[in-house]
This record gives sequence, C-alpha cells and structure tokens, in this order.
Amino acid sequence: MPTALHRMINQQAAALDRVAGLDLAERAAVLAAARRVVVTGTGTSQHAAELGAAMLERAGLDARWAPAVQWSRWSAGHRPGDVLLVITHTAETAFAVRARAAAQEAGVPVVPVTGTGRGWPEAIGTVAPEESETYTVSYTSALGVLARLAHLAGAPEGSADDLRRTAEQVRAVCAEPGTDHIAVPARSLAIIGCGPWGVTAREGALKIREGARILAEGFDSDRFLHGSAVPYTAADGLVVLEPAADPDGLTAALAEAARREGIATATLEAPAGDPLPPLLAQIPMTVRLQLLADRYAALRGQDPDEAIVGAWADSALWRMGTPGR
Repeated sequence: MPTALHRMINQQAAALDRVAGLDLAERAAVLAAARRVVVTGTGTSQHAAELGAAMLERAGLDARWAPAVQWSRWSAGHRPGDVLLVITHTAETAFAVRARAAAQEAGVPVVPVTGTGRGWPEAIGTVAPEESETYTVSYTSALGVLARLAHLAGAPEGSADDLRRTAEQVRAVCAEPGTDHIAVPARSLAIIGCGPWGVTAREGALKIREGARILAEGFDSDRFLHGSAVPYTAADGLVVLEPAADPDGLTAALAEAARREGIATATLEAPAGDPLPPLLAQIPMTVRLQLLADRYAALRGQDPDEAIVGAWADSALWRMGTPGR
C-alpha cells in the first residue's frame, strides 16, 4: 500500500504547475525595494531559505539567510530598509513565529511563505497540509515560490515557463527515480554536493533520517573533506550529487577517495537534455532523494508518515521559543 509520503511526492509536479500561475508581482516588488532581504526558516524551511537567498542574489538583491532561531534570538536584529521573508509550512514553527512577530513589532515588512489556510493573511500560500510527517511537497512548492519571486525581482531564471519545465522533470523523476542502485548502508549514509547541491544533500539526508530512520548526513563537498569524512568506513555509504557541476572537480575526487577506502559510492546526476539552471535543478534532485527515503523506509519496514515519536514528540519541546514563552 503506498505511503502518504509517496502520495505527497507524486503531487509535487502539479503543485509546481500551480505555483507557476500565481500572481506574485506585488510581493516581488516589496523584496526588490528592500535594502536587505533576510530569509529565514527552521529545518526543511531553513534549506529553502538557503536556496531562496541564493535565488534573490541572482536578482541583484542583498539577500542573506539565517536559521530562524539564530535570527530571532542571536542576531543583531533588523536594520532600516529590511524585509523579512519567513518560510514555515505550518505557520506554527516556534522561531519562525517569533521572527515574524518581532518584524511586525518593529514595522519591518514581512513576506511569509506558508501552507494554504494557515491563518497568516499576508502569506503566500503553497499547498494544503502535508499528509506525512516527512515533508516534501511543501518544500519544493516553497522553492517554486522563491524562484518566481526572484525572477520577478530581476533574476534571469525562475519564470513561469522555467517552473513548468521543472515540473516536467519532476514527473519524469517520479516515473523513473534512478535510485535503485543505492543500497541501504549497514551503518550510515553521507550525501555530498557542491554549492546548491550541498543544500540538497542536507535536505535529502533529513528526509532519509525522518522517513527511513537511517543515520544520514548531508555535506557540502569541501566540508566533507575537512574532517567530516574521517569516521566513514566500509560499513557506510556515500551518495554524490551532480559531480560534473563542481568547477574544481572536488566532488568527483571525493567519490574516488571513498571508493579507495572501500565505501560503497553512488552518483546521482541530472538526466541528459534540457538542463535546468542550477538552483532550479535542486527541485528534481530533491525529489529523487525523497523517493530514496521512501524506498529505504519500505525496505526497512519503517513508517515514514509518523517521523516524530516518543519523547521527541512532546508538545512542550515544540512550543519552546514561541512568543510569550
């Protein structure tokens, strides 16, 4: 029986087509007029913030990302001319809520990206609540919104047509994931990539941890080299993302070093023909890693739809950091 995770994964192409048709010109104008755009989120939404800031930089904006907890608790705070772009699917994530509240109190414009019907009237709505605790469609839809905003603010990519091309690649990935050669590791899995693929490596590892309960971690290629590779042995696996995109050749060289160490190594590359711009290419690559998480969950007999259980599900933990606490 298909999991809710599998159903959500397969809704992503249609969700991207919907995002391609949204009228976001007014919100993009707010961002384009900012002296600085701060993009923030937590967990999966933090990964969206990282890629979103890079997209907005392509529009010539001064955009930088920060984890919501870092921004709301430990940063120097807002400056005149700031706009806060906060990403949260549920509109309940503690430090995202705190960041929005602080910006509103300071009179700073806020452009939120949330799920639909989440109660933030100024938000750009993406998709309905996820049916699985391993979030997928809300993430890629948020990336679609961020790409559209960046394009409307002046980035060369991220047009509605670009997003529809991305949706077609997602459909192709869902039909043929191309991940069957990646075995379940005996101990743990590392995923590495350069630039934006490093962000996708971290997001993919998070999905595998949540959905399949496998110890997995994602790395920027350079970070993996500088000490992080040390504990990995033949009991582990390595997945390398788009090594041809690395202008220095480091990602491919790390894969070869892993093979020499006896580590099972697999490569995931974009299909040939009609290449997407690097930031949009993260969407179909992310979908492939989501499907890998779903396959791993099935092989291990895990329920990917209930990820947070036991003491980790204590509601008091999840409320910490919200305003008034």
